Amino acid sequence: MILRGRLARLSGIVPAAVVIAGIGVTFQLGGIRVNASSSLPIGLYRTTSDKSARLIGFCPMEPFASMSASRGYRKKGNCQDGAEPLMKPVVAAEGDTVEISSEGVSVNGTPLPNSTARPFDTKNRPLTHWPFGKYRVGTGTVWVISSFNIHSFDSRYFGPVPIASIRCYLRPLLTE
Repeated sequence: MILRGRLARLSGIVPAAVVIAGIGVTFQLGGIRVNASSSLPIGLYRTTSDKSARLIGFCPMEPFASMSASRGYRKKGNCQDGAEPLMKPVVAAEGDTVEISSEGVSVNGTPLPNSTARPFDTKNRPLTHWPFGKYRVGTGTVWVISSFNIHSFDSRYFGPVPIASIRCYLRPLLTE
C-alpha cells in the first residue's frame, strides 16, 4: 500500500518535473532539485549537508564548462559560465584508483557499466576522452561517472572534479 501511494505521487510529480526542466527552467525550491537529464534517474532530489552523499551538483572547470554549455549539455543556470551545475554520481574519492581504458572506467579494479568513452556526442560532434591510464584520486577531488547513460558528459571526458566546485550534495527524493 505504501509503495502504491509513492508510485502514484511519483507518476504525477515526475512528469511535472520533466515539463518544468524541459522548458528550460531550473527548478530548485526549498532544497529540492529536479533532474530531467538522463545522467541520473528522472525525478526530484533533495540537497543535503551530508558530504557522504554519493550524488553531487557541481560546476565543471574550464574549458569543459564552456564546451558543455555551448553544446547544450547544460541549460542556463548559476555557474560562473552562466549554465546550470551538472548532477552526477560520485564513483571515486581520495585514495581510490581510477583506470580509464578503451574498454571503460574501473574504480579499484571494478569495471563501471556504460563507462566507455565515446568519440562523438549524440549530434556527431567530436569528444576527447581523458587520457587512458591509472590515476590515484588526490586530496580535494572526486571522480563522477554516470552508468545510467552511455552518453553522459562526466569524468571520462574531464577527469577529476575539484571538491571546491561542488555546489550541493544530493539524495533521491522521488525518482522513476
